[in-house]
Amino acid sequence: MPRGSIDRLPAVVLLDLDDTLFDHSYTARAALDAVRRDTGALSGKSLNRIWEEYLRLLDAIHPDVLAGRVSVEDSRRERFRRLAAYCGADISPAQAHDLSQLYRSAYQRERRAVPGARAFLERLHGRTVVAVVSNNQLREQDEKLAYLGLRGLIDVLVVSEEVGVPKPDPRIFEVALERAGAAPAEAVMFGDSWKADVLGARSVGVRAVWFNRFRLPNPEPGVVREVRSLRDPARVERALSETTAGVRRTRRFGAGRAP
Repeated sequence: MPRGSIDRLPAVVLLDLDDTLFDHSYTARAALDAVRRDTGALSGKSLNRIWEEYLRLLDAIHPDVLAGRVSVEDSRRERFRRLAAYCGADISPAQAHDLSQLYRSAYQRERRAVPGARAFLERLHGRTVVAVVSNNQLREQDEKLAYLGLRGLIDVLVVSEEVGVPKPDPRIFEVALERAGAAPAEAVMFGDSWKADVLGARSVGVRAVWFNRFRLPNPEPGVVREVRSLRDPARVERALSETTAGVRRTRRFGAGRAP
């Protein structure tokens, strides 16, 4: 590594987890395909149509889970009841439960990291504080990192369940910065969601790099830097470093702590 490269990194790198480090889209789509092939309830539509409807239902129901209004299990059953109805199948609550369990089993089996995620984290490890900021349940996200073998490369883990609010709420970013021991100007957020990660971080004065792995239109081209792959960790590091260029670093590395 070139001499002096440590000085170019921000003091803290805030990272999203799902679809930034963990390949949720691949895993969920593969799990849906397994359910579709193993049962007749989802056979009425193509995998692409099922995937699009699944994402719509997830966006519609997941906020209630994050707010504690609906349990995770109830949300899964309801999601598959609606998904089956979309495919033309009228299923009972018990059948919806069975579908959700089949999906969950396949999801756990298909889990994988985003290509390049490990090399990216290894490059950052020990040179800056790495803090994951994620919308989900703490146990789920911690176990996910452990399964992928990435837990030891993370200094701080902040999850919406424990904070009580999801991204883009400013509070979850404030908690992450408090635990990492850094000011907003010393940090950079890196994540795939424009609303949750980019706009959420900017609401507390944290600059952001957008992980645009699905090549969506950039709402602020030329203003917000974007990265489309983790396969070249040095290139990602340059984007993070240049985003905080000129900001004086005021803390040591390694002071972050796990929850």
